[in-house]
Amino acid sequence: MLLAIQSGGAVPRTLMDLLRMSSTETIVVLVICAVLSGASWFLIGLKWWQFRRLHGQADRFFRELERTTTLADAYHAVMKLPPSPFHRIFREAIHFISELRPGALKEKGELAKGSLTPTQLEALKMILAKDVNAERDAAARNIPWLATIGAVGPLLGLLGTVLGVMSAFLGVASGGSGNLAAVAPGVAEALIATVAGLAAAIPAVMAYNYFAARLAVFEGELDGFANELVGTMAREGLL
Repeated sequence: MLLAIQSGGAVPRTLMDLLRMSSTETIVVLVICAVLSGASWFLIGLKWWQFRRLHGQADRFFRELERTTTLADAYHAVMKLPPSPFHRIFREAIHFISELRPGALKEKGELAKGSLTPTQLEALKMILAKDVNAERDAAARNIPWLATIGAVGPLLGLLGTVLGVMSAFLGVASGGSGNLAAVAPGVAEALIATVAGLAAAIPAVMAYNYFAARLAVFEGELDGFANELVGTMAREGLL
């Protein structure tokens, strides 16, 4: 590019001119950054939709739960709802009790009362903790990719910038001209890669922090529900 400029070729005056006259190395870096940016926005949209769906499922579950007075009534009411994280945790807890005491889960009326041994109670808590971790991991799927894009984007931009600056100085050396008009286009071309890397990384980092915070809140809600469920079972004489 620099040789063409020094020999009287067209001088880039706009961003589009720089892109059209960019070297192969810069084009490769820009394409990779564009792919990463597209993947980042796809994941942002996907996770936003997933967390919105989880929020709607939780609202519907708890609205149905508030209409009941006993765990037996709650079980028969919420089992009609579509599967959701809170739905699955509630179901696992009730099924655990029914497996320990066959016939405890009735079609109508209350659950058969009884007491669990300390070992059985600890097993119930472990099962609920496992379910909470499984639901958290499911909600966290693909979020780490946003952190990866946020970390790799600037490095790719820096790589493209370094390659571009090297190409610019090599062009200056081979052309025998060190004036600003000869160096500036090459440096400007190199900086495009930095801009592209930052454009891919900044939204990814912001989205990662946002979804990580929502994931922490979601995990806390699951933990709180599991603990409240054990407490409710104890109050109703099921434990």
